[in-house]
Amino acid sequence: MASETDVVPAITTRLDEAEGFFSRAISKGLGWARKYSLFQYPFVTACCGMEYMTVAAARYDLDRFGAALPRFSPRQADLLMVVGTVNVKQGPILRRIYEQMADPKWVIAFGVCASSGGFYDNYATIQGIDRIVPVDVYIPGCPPRPEQVLDGIMLLQRKIQDQTHRLIESRPQPLPAGPGREPGAKAG
Repeated sequence: MASETDVVPAITTRLDEAEGFFSRAISKGLGWARKYSLFQYPFVTACCGMEYMTVAAARYDLDRFGAALPRFSPRQADLLMVVGTVNVKQGPILRRIYEQMADPKWVIAFGVCASSGGFYDNYATIQGIDRIVPVDVYIPGCPPRPEQVLDGIMLLQRKIQDQTHRLIESRPQPLPAGPGREPGAKAG
């Protein structure tokens, strides 16, 4: 026999249902804007650099994807393109560059050496940059064709557009302790 507490309905809401129309519209607008404004930072270390230059040239034209001009300061970039082999000595440098980038940030592993170490199975080569930084898109190939790179950029754009963007909530901040006030008292 079930008691009354066993049959009490629980009120549950899903995040998508609890989110309002206005915040969903703003989130879609932010996703669309971020999708077409990728500021890339190229971390080019090896032979895939030639393919990277080919993709940036006029025939394949990264400009139509909003990722045309590379930024050579990580503080101005939100897309890190790791192109080529990364050695163990370069690992801390790559991590520092990733930490200096603007939020939100994305990473593309360009080529098989950046994705999995490639055919360099030795102690000096990092077997995939995902051991150092989180990777959003892997582009396979040695070297990858420009069409593969464009597919990877379009995949990243879809991923960026489908993200949910949170709006900043305004919460009352605690007042600093002072004469006549308890520490941690809420404002207003």
